[in-house]
Parts: sequence; structure tokens; C-alpha cells
Amino acid sequence: MHSDPIRRRPGLALLALAGLSGLVLSACSSAPTAVKKADPPPPTSTTAKPAPACPLTGLPVPGGAAVPARPALAVKVDNYPTARPQSGLDKADVIYEEPVEGGITRYAAVFQCQDAASVGPVRSARNIDIGILGQLGNPLLAHVGGIPPVLANIDASPIVNVDLGENGSIITHPAGRYAPYDTYSSTAQMWGTHPTMATRPQPLFGYSATPPAGTPVASVNINFSSTSNVTWTYNPTTSQFERFYNGTTPDTLADGTQNAAANVVVQYVHISYGPWLENSEGGLEVQADLYPDASGQAQVFRNGVEITGTWQRSALGSPTQFLTAAGTPITLQPGQTWVELVPDTIATAVTP
Repeated sequence: MHSDPIRRRPGLALLALAGLSGLVLSACSSAPTAVKKADPPPPTSTTAKPAPACPLTGLPVPGGAAVPARPALAVKVDNYPTARPQSGLDKADVIYEEPVEGGITRYAAVFQCQDAASVGPVRSARNIDIGILGQLGNPLLAHVGGIPPVLANIDASPIVNVDLGENGSIITHPAGRYAPYDTYSSTAQMWGTHPTMATRPQPLFGYSATPPAGTPVASVNINFSSTSNVTWTYNPTTSQFERFYNGTTPDTLADGTQNAAANVVVQYVHISYGPWLENSEGGLEVQADLYPDASGQAQVFRNGVEITGTWQRSALGSPTQFLTAAGTPITLQPGQTWVELVPDTIATAVTP
């Protein structure tokens, strides 16, 4: 059991009447003839059929289209300072920020309902990706290489390995980007590597437009390291948490869009290191206790409130459950969700 890492700082039926034919009466007319009643009009419904919802956001499909018949696509995107600004993250349904060697963080950006014309920079896979993505069934994992034991574990898992290093025809190198931060692709091209896969992922979260009871907050700071000191600040105008670095620098994408999320989920995980070297500098592979029968503390931020609770997960293929202190599921606001996988040795700082 680990100590509490949380610390704080000072929304009739209308009935159609059948008309009667007019009768002309006169003093010497015969008895009136029988009049046939008109058939009533068929009943009409005033309840609109709800639009299909994206399984990973709870929102209607953009443009009113059907939910795409395709699996989740996770793309490994670098988050080292020299890799910024990234592209395409605003089109992802869920983004996982994971710790890797040296206190650096990296993204597993999960797409399903929307396409992105350019996503990147795409980097190598990590062993932690298996634990993160196993709950999505048979997702595609797009990346550029990885150390042999990690690639072997991915190939032995339900995850579908899409190594862009072996699919060079779908790689683009945007102007002004330099190796190793210049590998990009589109979601259409990455899904196109497995065109017959048509099974949608199961939902990961429950959604509600009405926020559960929580504590009002202005921001939450997650200081992973000097290269990723993240603050999420609530904007009541947009009902979104906006992302900043070092407290004041907006985290913007290459097109100028600031990263923001309807939900920020802080999932505290137990981290260990090894047994493999991940790089030539001696950094050890990060391992995370995400399954089976794993659990820990959690904070969910939505609609300007914080709901504290716990998370638990029984197996690789089971979704992570986020529960209140009373044991009831925590619902999210429909929209994009960022899941911050925070080592349980790090304390977040919440500003009321």
C-alpha cells in the first residue's frame, strides 16, 4: 500500500377529428343519408432517434455519420521537449500519458471515431503499451520500432503491431522536422494497413451530461519531471481543462490548437524498472502494474470538479473501472479524455 499522493493548494398526441359532409336540408326532403367517417391519420412520433455515439467519447459521430466499423488505433507520439509541437492529438478520442525512462513521458493517442491528416512525431513502442491498450480488444498499435523483448511481447499479445519502420510508404516527413522527430502518418493510412479489421472497441468509460458530486477546482498540477511539468486549468467558458507546461506555457499543437480535454483522469500506478535496457544511456524499461487484479488511487476532473476514488482492473482485456469512495462508477463528461498514468511516488497538487 502506498501513501496518499494527493495534496492541495490556497450545469397531446393530437386527435384528428373526422369531418362530416354537409347536408342540405329542406322542408320537403327525405331522411338524411348516412355519412362515412374518414379514417384517422396514422400516429406520428415526436421523439427523435438519438444519434449513434462514439464508443470512446460518448459523443455523436462528427457530421452525423455512422460509427466507423474499425478498431481502435493507438499511435505512439513523442513528448520530449524537442519533439513538440505535435500534430493530430486533438482528433484522438483518448490520450494516455505514460512515464518512460528518464522521467520523460510519451503518448498513446487512441483514435476511433475521427481521422487526423497528420499524426506525430511517431516514436517507438514500450512494454507499458500492452497494459494500457489490452482493454481495447484488438487495437492497432502504430509506432517506429522498439527493443526486441518489447516487440516480442507485443506480437504475443492481442495488440496488432503496425511498425511504421516496416511500412515506409505511409510515412511522411514534414518540412522543418528533423530525425528522430520527423516521422508522421495519417490515421487513414495506418488503418489501411489492416483494411479488413472492422470490430469496434468496447467503451472504456460511462458518460453523463450531469457531473457527479465533487469538489470545485481551478487546476491540477502533475510534475512528472523537468521535461513534463503539466498543469490542467479549467476554463468554465468551454467546460474544458486546458493544458499548460510549467504553469503558464500553453501546450499547443503544430496548427496552434491548445491541447484541452473534457476529462482528465489521474490514475496512480505502481512503477518498476527493468529488466531491459531501453537506450544507450542506461535507461531501464518502465514496467507498470496495470493488470491483473491491479488497483490504486484515482482522481477524475470534469466540469470544474474533482471526484476522488479508486481504480481497479481484473484482466488485460477488461476495462479499467474508476469508482467513488462508495464504490459506484464515476461517469465522465462526453468528449475527449486524457488519462495521466502517474507513478504513485508523485504527488499531484490541486488548486481549489
